[in-house]
Amino acid sequence: MQEGRVLPGNILKVDCFLNHRIDVDFLMEMGREIAELYKDEPVNKILTIETSGIPIAFAAAYYMKVPVVFAKKNKSDNISDDVYYSTVTSFTRKNVYNAVVSKDFLGSDDKVLVIDDFLAKGNALNGLMDIINQAGASLCGCAIAIEKGFQGGGDELRAKGIRVDSLAIVESMSEDLLQFRR
Repeated sequence: MQEGRVLPGNILKVDCFLNHRIDVDFLMEMGREIAELYKDEPVNKILTIETSGIPIAFAAAYYMKVPVVFAKKNKSDNISDDVYYSTVTSFTRKNVYNAVVSKDFLGSDDKVLVIDDFLAKGNALNGLMDIINQAGASLCGCAIAIEKGFQGGGDELRAKGIRVDSLAIVESMSEDLLQFRR
């Protein structure tokens, strides 16, 4: 409420504490909360997507004592050709990319918690869940820092029976008002 800014095109700018400059104490509290939400799940791996999901995933992994795997946005030369990938359309950047995870780091024995910074339409989460399915792994749920509830992605996933836990759900926003779902 204090530091977020609404930009044209339904963009919520939180770069002053979450995805450019990071408020470490706040981020670690977010990680602690996610760990608490999933303490009864058999999570043995966290999956996120670069770049802004990594710090949140790291914080949760610290408390859950599990490794983090992050999908790269397009394959680089230092990743083998043996990868899982899924095509994702970015709401914020208005581009299409391949989310790529090496098969070395995700397999059929994994119980995966997906973590991301934002949930709007659900495109990134759907891409990560596609990668989990390709690996034969199991999805334990999705933990999100900020969900833009008015864009419907989280509600669509929940309607499919997928567990989605968002630390904050913005119900509506304008330049001078953020309204949260209770």
